[in-house]
Parts: sequence; C-alpha cells; structure tokens
Amino acid sequence: MWLAVALAGLGAFFLYQRQAEPVTQISQAFRPEFTLPDAQGQPHSSADFRGKYQLIFFGFTNCPDVCPTTLSEVAQVMDDLGSDADKVQPLFISIDPERDRKLGLDAFTEAFHPAILGLAGDDAATRAAADSFRIFFEREDDAAAPDGYTMSHSPGLYLIGPEGDWLRQYTYGTPASEILDDLNTRL
Repeated sequence: MWLAVALAGLGAFFLYQRQAEPVTQISQAFRPEFTLPDAQGQPHSSADFRGKYQLIFFGFTNCPDVCPTTLSEVAQVMDDLGSDADKVQPLFISIDPERDRKLGLDAFTEAFHPAILGLAGDDAATRAAADSFRIFFEREDDAAAPDGYTMSHSPGLYLIGPEGDWLRQYTYGTPASEILDDLNTRL
C-alpha cells in the first residue's frame, strides 16, 4: 500500500513538472490562420506569407515592457540575419487595434525595424487571429494607464514555417541570439 501511494505521488509530481514547463514546440501539424489589415487598410492573410518564415507577436503599442522588449529582439534578429532577412517576415498583430491605429501602428513598428509589418483588424478579426494561435488577451481597467486601461496578453513570439505550420514559441525574454541560432538551423 505504501509503495502504491509513493508511486502515485511520484507520478503526480512528474505530471506537474511536465505541465509547469513552458510549451515551446507542438508535435502535431498546427496551422494558425488570420486575415487582418495593415495600417493603410490593405488586408493580409496568413497565406500571403507562404514561402517565408514568420515571426509573429501579438501586442499593443502602449505596452510598457513586454512588447517593446520582444520587438527589440525581433529587430536584432532581422539585422543579424543579413542576406537571409528576406526569408523571414516579422509581424506585429495588435490586440488593441482601435487605439493602436489612432496612435500610429506603422510608426510604432518602424521604430523597431522597417521589416516589421503591423496588422490591426476589427475586434472579431483580432479575436479570430488570437484564437487561431491559441493565445490569451483581454482589456484590463487601469487608472494609471493611458486611456484608463491596459491589455493583458500572452507574451510569446511565434515561429511559423514557410508552409504555414506552427513551428515553435519563443518564451518572453528569449535572447535574439537564441532566436537567430534556431532560425539559422532552419534557413
């Protein structure tokens, strides 16, 4: 009896440990889809980027830390790719599209790197894109934030392959050098 209880406890511990690890790769085919306009209203779909790797980040322009840090890493990756940069399309998908369009989505993304394309749809298209990537976001009231609210969201950077398959997630804080090393093994 004691041995059975100990083995059950050990099994539960390892299950907990496995679930506590951040998910960075999915073994089954997974193809997230989106159709969202850029700042000029030109629609872009996930199919438009077939043939290129995509680095996709969901965020918002008023983000005080996660978004600028991640986009800075993406910018460094794009610079360090050199002649291979044309094989990668970085995308910033706004989770606060109405406010981000007013604040200047293009100016925001271009401040990090000219290759980063900002996309901002309506609420339904934004939710559909986020659901397709299986990410979380929601508006949170915050009297200290601009306009009295902020956005809570999944902080991962997502790598999509040339055929549209989800390849992996880089957790928040992954250095540009690690992202670059991973991309270089794929290019």
